[in-house]
Amino acid sequence: MNIYLIIILGLIIFGYVLDLVLNLLNLKNVSEEIPAEFQGVYDEEKYATSQKYLRENTRFGQFSSTLQLPVQIAFIVLGGFAWVNTVATMPGWGMIGSGLLFAGILMLLSQVLSLPFDIYDTFVIEEKYGFNKTSAGTFIMDRIKGLVLGAILGGLLFAAILWFFQTAGDRAWWYSWIAVTVFQLTLMYIAPTYIMPLFNKFEPLEEGELKSAIEDYADKEGFALQGIYKMDGSKRSTKSNAYFTGFGKMRRIVLFDTLIEKHSVAELVSVLAHEVGHCKLKHITKMIITSILSTGLMFYILSLFLEKEGLYQAFGMEGGAAQLYAGFIFFGFLYAPISLLLSIAGNIMSRKHEFEADAFAVQTVKEPESMINALKQLSVDNLSNLTPHPALVFMEYSHPPVLERIKAIQKIPV
Repeated sequence: MNIYLIIILGLIIFGYVLDLVLNLLNLKNVSEEIPAEFQGVYDEEKYATSQKYLRENTRFGQFSSTLQLPVQIAFIVLGGFAWVNTVATMPGWGMIGSGLLFAGILMLLSQVLSLPFDIYDTFVIEEKYGFNKTSAGTFIMDRIKGLVLGAILGGLLFAAILWFFQTAGDRAWWYSWIAVTVFQLTLMYIAPTYIMPLFNKFEPLEEGELKSAIEDYADKEGFALQGIYKMDGSKRSTKSNAYFTGFGKMRRIVLFDTLIEKHSVAELVSVLAHEVGHCKLKHITKMIITSILSTGLMFYILSLFLEKEGLYQAFGMEGGAAQLYAGFIFFGFLYAPISLLLSIAGNIMSRKHEFEADAFAVQTVKEPESMINALKQLSVDNLSNLTPHPALVFMEYSHPPVLERIKAIQKIPV
């Protein structure tokens, strides 16, 4: 049997088993007792609902993974990629054209496979727990817009990478790395103004107590605000959030309308101060640099495998320049363990950044209780898991569990 096929199938099964173990550990770690920090914030009924939400989401996620696992394995073993390649090469559009069609068909098949699960998650589970506000029309348009944007932007980038590897020889991975980096930075710059408004409505925060409080805080900290916006998050969900997006003149502070409705001005300023902390402490810059370096590593390793005939044969195809595009897809399976390790390292860094941003917010706003109350309310409103298993946190959490954040805030001198 082909060694690449054995390794790839082993990695797929390992990934499934790892998720299963983490989910089982997480469910066993559920505490039926309301943590002391949330006494008076959660009532027993609401807390029990949060536990049911966690269990239902986890079990459904595992159920969908269990159904998709044999489909994925069968597609590989029975020559599904070879069939897609036959269809993709029929028009005779050359390597780049065939590559775009090959990737497009696979993307469409993936969307079709995941669509029933997305529908159930949105219109059954999220609806059951009072989160869903997405209409059928919005759901459909989101999918259509996502596919169109993916086809246009992803297609242009993939075509450029294929061209580099077709023409640039040993330097192709360098050129591809540069192209992807430029693409990502450009997208970060233009997305807030030209892409994100395709999905949500962004309005400048109206004049009033909240805007004045935010501007006063920003002036005190010497932080130039390019724009404070309210986003219609309630169009899709009752869940709340706030974030920074873009950089330079296109940088925006975005507050969900659901967040504004449920929190006091002091709490919202603390949440905003946390986001300002990410900027002032250079967290965003560090994460961008880390992402760029990770991309370079990926392209370098990719360049070592693209000409391996065995990799193509594992999927029932022949290698060579004419089918170079397939190697990018196949390499993704081999890269999974490296991607996992990089993800774990990135999450460790991210959790550290979250603690630092919390400290920045507390030390600059000087209202630790407002930050704690905001975190508590966000957790209750979103039915967050208050006691995730440490193994799951280590592997997958980009933010520390809320109880750890609260305890860390309580130790910060003000």
